[in-house]
Parts: sequence; C-alpha cells; structure tokens
Amino acid sequence: MVLYMSISRQGCLGRIRMGDIDECEFPDVYDCYGAVGGLFIVSLLLFITLLRREKRKTKEFFEKNGDPILEKINNIKLFKKDDLKPILRSSNVKGKGSFDEVYKGRIGDNNQLVAVKKPIYVNLPKKDQFANEVIIQSRVIHRNIVKIIGCCLEFDIPILVYEFISRGSLEDILHDFKRVPISLDQRLHIAAEAAEGLAYMHSKTSITILHGDVKPTNILLNDDLVPKVSDFGISRLIAVDNQHTMSVIGDTSYMDLVYFQTGLLTDKTDVYSFGVVLLELITRKKASRFDNSSLLRNFLDAHTNGKTVIEFVDEEISATNDLELLVSVADIIVQCVNLDVDKRPEMIDIAERLNYMAKRARSI
Repeated sequence: MVLYMSISRQGCLGRIRMGDIDECEFPDVYDCYGAVGGLFIVSLLLFITLLRREKRKTKEFFEKNGDPILEKINNIKLFKKDDLKPILRSSNVKGKGSFDEVYKGRIGDNNQLVAVKKPIYVNLPKKDQFANEVIIQSRVIHRNIVKIIGCCLEFDIPILVYEFISRGSLEDILHDFKRVPISLDQRLHIAAEAAEGLAYMHSKTSITILHGDVKPTNILLNDDLVPKVSDFGISRLIAVDNQHTMSVIGDTSYMDLVYFQTGLLTDKTDVYSFGVVLLELITRKKASRFDNSSLLRNFLDAHTNGKTVIEFVDEEISATNDLELLVSVADIIVQCVNLDVDKRPEMIDIAERLNYMAKRARSI
C-alpha cells in the first residue's frame, strides 16, 4: 500500500508536469492552497486598514494635545504608549488624588525610576492648555521643583512623566500613614526650601509663573527631606490680560479668599496658601475651611488676642529653647494670610527669613 501511494503521487506529479491537472488524483490540495492564499490577502488588507486607522487616531491625539507646540521643546521626551504600558498597572499605583493617579515604574534604556501621572476623568483638555502646562514645567529647573521628564500624547488624556520622589508628600509625613517625628530645624528647612522653589517661579524666571494650588500634598520630599513643589495642573504663565479666571480651581482649605471671591490669581495667591501650609507644618494639624474649629481662624483669633503661639504648636517642637523662633514663624503666617493683598510679603522675602530661622534652629 505504501508503494502504491508513492507511485500514485509520482503519477500525479507527472501528469501535472504535462499540464493534465484536471486528472490529478489530489485537486483538494490546490484548493486548500488557494483558500489559504486568499485568507492571507484578506488578513493583510485588514491589518493595513487597522494600522492606518491607529496611525490616524494617534495623529489626532497628537494634534489635539499640542504636539506641534511640544515638538519645539528640546528638554523633555515624547514617550510612546508602549513605553508606559508596563508601568500603568494597578500594582504600581503609588497615590491617588481627586483628578489623577500616580504610578511608579522604570522607563527608558537607562531604566530610570519615574512617577507617571494619569488623569482619572476623561475631560478632554484644550491642546493649548496642556501644552502650556508642559511648557511651564519644562522651563522651571530648580532643586526644589519636581522635574518633568516627558509626556505621552497617544491617549485621550495626555500623560505626564516625572522624576520619582521617594518620601511622598508633606501631607503624608505630617498626617497620614508615613507620619514621622520631625524636629523644628527640619520643619524650618522644609519650609525654607519650599519657599525657595516658589520664589524662583515668582521672581527668578523670565516670565512670572504662578502655581495656584500650594498645599501639603503638592510638596514632595526626598529621602533627605528636601522639598520639591509639584503638580502644576492649575499653574499658568502670568499675562497682563489673563490674570482672571471664571473657574476657580483648587483646595479651598488653602485657597486665598481674595482669589476665591474675585478669580484674580497673583503671586500673593500662592503666598496666602503657603502661609496655611506653614501653619500646618508647625502645628501638625489639618487646615479645613469647613470645620467649625478651623485651625487658621482659631490661630488668628489667638494671635489677635495676644495669646502665646505655644498652645497651637506641635508638642514635638514646643519645648524649644528658642521660643522667639516660633513667634517669628507665627508672624510670617499672619502676614501671609492678610486679607489686604498688598500687605502680604513677597515669596522671596519669606524664603530669606525662613532660611535664616532654619540656620538658627540648627545651632540650638
């Protein structure tokens, strides 16, 4: 039987060579080849169609998210979607806010440790607004400001990639699960350097940059407790005709009442918010505008009535040998939250005063 089949196949091949295909004993083999070939062509056409559709969709994302503008920035990287997919997993989530969640991961040929910020809600931004935010952060290069590494435009909402800051936020170490003991000189050091970052934005760049949402969750800390101002979602380049906004955004517990009522955003708006942060830093209590026992209101009432600041100060630092330091910090807080905007100090002056206090605290 084996010999017979072998001969039959040879005969079939012989007849094929002579052109007598119709008489071949195995026509189904060639029908199969034709079907496979047709399926391959259909699959190839479908693949090309899907590839073109994906490219068109990607191009739309790029145009919508300001790619023509961002291409001109040479100190940030435009990442591909595939670069971020391994990081954007639930197991890598390190924090979650009202508007976005942050993932920790490594990226690039050098395996750099980064924080990837992904918006939670699909609220399509205007391309100029997003591009403006990236431009702001690419211009701000300072040791007390979180560095932006790049972004990815291949999503409905563009995703930002930052340097990873190890200790989390000031909110974490003051109030949450990462709460740790902090000495007076460490607190003044954190306050002074955070003020340095904001002062740089306000006074030491070619165009004034406002943050607009200064609060403990937006001040990150590295292993050495060096603060880095972060989250520039509300931030904007100041322009003479563009200081007012109809949509006041931010945490009202730290928000300047003047800004809240008028929509006028100025450098003194950040000063007010910083004053509330400074109050939290020395008291280790949460500020809340909607709490009947509002920390700021009670502090201002006590200050007005000539009461000592010690009753508000965190017990970890209340036993200092230099009570005058705490009194000086209290004076800065009161000046920062003054409802008369013109009487608030400049951030650069606040930074200088806090730096002096931090050095003095170290020598105690």
